[in-house]
Amino acid sequence: MADLSAVAPLAGTLADAIENVVSRVPATREAVSSKPGTAARALARKSATRAAALSGALALPPGIFGMLTVLPDLIAIWRIQAQMVADISGLYGKEVELTRAHMVYCLFRHATSQLARDVAVRAGERLVIRQLSGGALKSVLTSVGMSVTQRVAGTAASRWIPVVGAAAVAGYAYYDTLQVAKTAIGLLETPELALSA
Repeated sequence: MADLSAVAPLAGTLADAIENVVSRVPATREAVSSKPGTAARALARKSATRAAALSGALALPPGIFGMLTVLPDLIAIWRIQAQMVADISGLYGKEVELTRAHMVYCLFRHATSQLARDVAVRAGERLVIRQLSGGALKSVLTSVGMSVTQRVAGTAASRWIPVVGAAAVAGYAYYDTLQVAKTAIGLLETPELALSA
C-alpha cells in the first residue's frame, strides 16, 4: 500500500480536478426516450469507446512523457463520463433533478466504497443522495482523490510500455466508463431520485 503522505499532494490536485469537472452539471444532449434503458446502454458503449480511444492515445507516449499525460487523461475521461451521465439522465427525463452530488456519486461510486456511505443512503425503495455542503463535498472529493491516486500509482508502470500499456489503459477506460453508466442507470431507474437536506 502506498504511503499516504507521499500521495497526498497528488490527491489534492486530483480532488481539485474532480471538483472542476463536477462544478457544473453538463446540459443533456438527449431527449426523453420511450426505451431509456436500451438507449442508455447504447450511449454507454459509445461513450466507453470514445473514452478508450482517447485514453489509449494519451497513453502512447513512453516514459516520462506518458506520465505527463496521466492528469489530462483522467480529466478528459471524467468529462466524457460526466456528459454521458447527463445524457443518460436526459433519456430518463430526469436531467433537471441531476445535481453535483449525483454526478460525484455516479462518477466515483464504483471506485471507492467510502463514497457510497458518505453520499448515498438507501431508504426503502429509494436511494437518497445527500445534498453536500461545500466543505463536505471537498472532503468527499479529497477521499476520492486519494483513492484515484493510489490506483494511478499502482498502474503507472503501464505508461512505460508504449503499445501494451496504451492497450491496458484504453481497456480500463472502457470498463470504467461502463461502470459509471451502470451506476447512473441504476440510480435513474430507482423509483425516485431523492435529495436529503
